[in-house]
Amino acid sequence: MTHYIGSGPYCYANSLAMVLGEAAPPAVIEVLTGSPFGFELIGGTLPLFDPYGWDPDLGLDAAIALLGARCVRTSGGTAEEAEERLRDSSARGPVLVGPLDMGLLLHQPGTPTSDGGDHFVVVLEVEGSTVVFHDPHGHPHATLPVADFLAAWEAKAVGYVDAPYVMRAGLVQERTVTPQEALRQSLPDAERWLAGRDDRPVPPGTLGGAAGVEALAARADRGLDGGTRGFLAHFAIRVGARRLADAAHCLDSLGLPDAAAVAAGQSRLIGGLQYPLVTGDDRALADGLRRLAPSYERLRTTLASRIA
Repeated sequence: MTHYIGSGPYCYANSLAMVLGEAAPPAVIEVLTGSPFGFELIGGTLPLFDPYGWDPDLGLDAAIALLGARCVRTSGGTAEEAEERLRDSSARGPVLVGPLDMGLLLHQPGTPTSDGGDHFVVVLEVEGSTVVFHDPHGHPHATLPVADFLAAWEAKAVGYVDAPYVMRAGLVQERTVTPQEALRQSLPDAERWLAGRDDRPVPPGTLGGAAGVEALAARADRGLDGGTRGFLAHFAIRVGARRLADAAHCLDSLGLPDAAAVAAGQSRLIGGLQYPLVTGDDRALADGLRRLAPSYERLRTTLASRIA
């Protein structure tokens, strides 16, 4: 199995890796968040290759705990209060900030946009009227005026945000946990995500797992709209295939070859959707999605048999 190494939209995993230092690589962090273990069609329309009810904010908390660390997570308040928190915290160390509205991060070419995509960065300092930060989307030591940074950080258009100005600061390594130990401890949660948790709020009409994949295939049968096609082509397929490639590599490293093979097959199926998606071959896209749909239950049962 050749492990994929390359670019991809891993903003929160890369950001946490920057703050943690040598504790774990981004590929391991991504798997620890639980993101590879499911699919959801949010509100019946937005396709994401992550579990039903999952979001990056929840995933970060899980990864931090599994790696034996803790931090102070704050949110809410006014823009002025958020700025003060950020100035104070970044003076003592790097701060993981997000979600932000990626379309309002004006250092990135093509902005502003109204897409409402979420993003995470690591703030290094607030120097006068300027925020200095590492943006894992290819921009080390990026800068923005404080007012512009705050506008993006409010994240009004990011669907899963229940309070603005979320940040994690003061990260402390409380105990030494190897990546392998953290991965093994994460397996029960992975199995629960694949089984379909019902304790997480989701928008009406949201479908998870095989039902969500089948519903997306039915939409492809009718011809995808441009917005869904663009979202899948520019983001969802790329991150979905990579997450499962990393999951396969991690599962194999734990001596779970059967589960790794299922995850690797899922990654290959998802990655193979990119060409028909971009070329408009919606019949091939629908066929690929239908081959993918039953694989989530196969991965769950394979994992469950090894956890028991």
